[in-house]
Amino acid sequence: MESNTPTISIGPVTFDLTLLAMSLLTVAAVFGFVFWASRHMTLKPKGKQNVLEYLYDFVTGIAKENLGEENGKRYSLFLFTLFTFIAFANNLGLMSRVETNEYNLWTSPTANMMYDFALAIFVTIIVHAEGIRRRGIKNYLKAFVTPIGLTPMNLLEEVTNLASLALRLYGNIYAGEVVTGLILRMVDVSVFVSPVALALNLVWTAFSVFISCLQGYVFTLLTSIYLSKKVNGE
Repeated sequence: MESNTPTISIGPVTFDLTLLAMSLLTVAAVFGFVFWASRHMTLKPKGKQNVLEYLYDFVTGIAKENLGEENGKRYSLFLFTLFTFIAFANNLGLMSRVETNEYNLWTSPTANMMYDFALAIFVTIIVHAEGIRRRGIKNYLKAFVTPIGLTPMNLLEEVTNLASLALRLYGNIYAGEVVTGLILRMVDVSVFVSPVALALNLVWTAFSVFISCLQGYVFTLLTSIYLSKKVNGE
């Protein structure tokens, strides 16, 4: 969960060591999967290559649908990286549970609200930077005051877009880990309840994997839509 994780402070900045470790593990898992699946690729894909190509084609389809053919290809790798990172990160908390008397040492990093806001801010910065780079500062700023009467709403939309990315992801992943924790605690109730808890945990884990991947898709989809508005001006 979000609380009771080991931290270290360097000056005014405090680092959550569990989140840092889980982030590094996610990066390593994504890199390892892509590296493993892309070895010895053939013209006729099979096995692991099929999985990698399916995932990439899936994300490319999202990009092209919202950004257009040309921009879809340009940003497909960024969106693929975003999707795989979030999908892996969402599922880490379902794999294991490592706790001491004081600290929680294993969790999905995306089950932390501030972590999700950091991801959303990172995406927002990229979206706005690309909007300025591709359309120029004049056309970029003009979009906020066109029409002039809706300027406050245009500015508010930027805030709600960021909040939507973060809170949607956080709510689903955090709730999933809470329910998983409650199911596991049923094991301590009685030896007769343990088989029921095990069955419930298996069902809930399967459902949570689906939700975790779905939230990765939703985050990627919304990012492509926001990016399209800035890059294409539509």
